[in-house]
Amino acid sequence: MKKVFATLTVLAMLTFGSAAVMAQEAAAPAEEAAVENVDEVAAPEAVEEVAEAPAEEAGGLVALHKTLKTKFIEGGAGFMALTLVTLVFGLALCIERIIYLSLSKTNTKKLLADVEAALKQGGIEKALEVCRNTRGPVASIFYQGLSRYDEGIDVVEKTVASYGGVQLGLLEKNLSWITLFIAIAPSLGFLGTIIGMIEAFDKIQQVGDISATVVAGGIKVALLTTLLGLIIAVVLQLFYNYILSLVEGLVNEMEDSSISLLDIVVEYDKAQKK
Repeated sequence: MKKVFATLTVLAMLTFGSAAVMAQEAAAPAEEAAVENVDEVAAPEAVEEVAEAPAEEAGGLVALHKTLKTKFIEGGAGFMALTLVTLVFGLALCIERIIYLSLSKTNTKKLLADVEAALKQGGIEKALEVCRNTRGPVASIFYQGLSRYDEGIDVVEKTVASYGGVQLGLLEKNLSWITLFIAIAPSLGFLGTIIGMIEAFDKIQQVGDISATVVAGGIKVALLTTLLGLIIAVVLQLFYNYILSLVEGLVNEMEDSSISLLDIVVEYDKAQKK
């Protein structure tokens, strides 16, 4: 009997075990199918989210453009356009100055080393050729100074100082026009403020009543023109200060390199007299 019960127990365990394994194997494809279904359901949602992001950005840009256009018209298209002209001309001058000053930068250490080596190898003519083939105000100052070497060291020093002033004037060219547009932009804005207030008082006089609806239009014109003028002035002022920093950096390089050039010329002159 015990052997029978043991045999039945083993058979039962094997039967239930195999059934459990078969159940797990049957459940696995179902789970995989469920996961695939979830992925298939989630995938379109992810695609929709990715597709919605550029659409929202495009919609935001369109809304911003419409808002700016509306405010521009409300501020008086003619007067607002006149104020924008100052921004266009001011930015054009700023970009021209930035490009000019960026191209005017020179590796002064390399230039000084080349000039010194040229003086030792081929004399003044060789050094002049190096300066002639180098771009920038520093090379121009070197060329003018070295070209007067035959007249003496004092003349070279005066020539370098004088031509440095000439190059400084070229670096600061058109900066006065930029400052003019910086001053004109808010002035036009304040002029628009006065015009808007005059329109508001004219409407009050016509209607004979002071109410928000009567004066709102004129006050809106006043505020929008002032806002535009101040924004333009701030933008141009930022560019102007950046240009000044470029000019100051170039001037410092010109002064330092000019002193170094005079030292090199003095040493060369001493070597020639020995």
